[in-house]
Amino acid sequence: MRNRFDEQLARLNTEMIEMGALCEEAIAIASKALINGEISLCEKVTSISSDIDHKERDIESRCLKLLLQQQPVARDLRQISAALKMITDMERIGDQAEDIAEIITYLGGKTAGESINVRDMAQETISMVTDSVDAYVKQDVSLAEKVILHDDIVDGYFDKIKNSLINIIADNPSDGEFALDLLMIAKYFERIGDHAVNIAEWVIFSVTGDRSQNS
Repeated sequence: MRNRFDEQLARLNTEMIEMGALCEEAIAIASKALINGEISLCEKVTSISSDIDHKERDIESRCLKLLLQQQPVARDLRQISAALKMITDMERIGDQAEDIAEIITYLGGKTAGESINVRDMAQETISMVTDSVDAYVKQDVSLAEKVILHDDIVDGYFDKIKNSLINIIADNPSDGEFALDLLMIAKYFERIGDHAVNIAEWVIFSVTGDRSQNS
């Protein structure tokens, strides 16, 4: 019975990795569209977001079957419960990547290619999502804590981008609408970082049972 349960748990981990990879891909493609002005990529982000939604439902179903058909011990129970929480955050990451893509379609071909901070912020959020899911699969508290610490880096990028956009609006009021669109995109990246932190905190709970950060 335990062997069967372990097989199912391993399959759950695989599906979590697959869902995390879809999230990474959605963010990466949205970032490429933003930096290079490749509006045609935005449809791909929408498609991936739909795949993420399907994966969320599949994982939710698997988790519920594990809870109902097996008798997981305390740590297993925490791991399955954490997965159920995490997929909600991953689904929202997909939604926010899609929101970024939607804004890009309104930019009229303008790009953020010259903004090093935007590129770096996007890359940082991708890394946070990757590491948070890896931390779950490996049950690695140290890696989860690293994700949480990197949230300050993403917040720092947001502040830099916000300040630079304020200067753009002041110097070139005609670029105001474009600057506000970029600010909204940066805000979505910041939210993606927040969701990665939520995932990391649930990893810590699944290993330690400590819910102090998951209020």
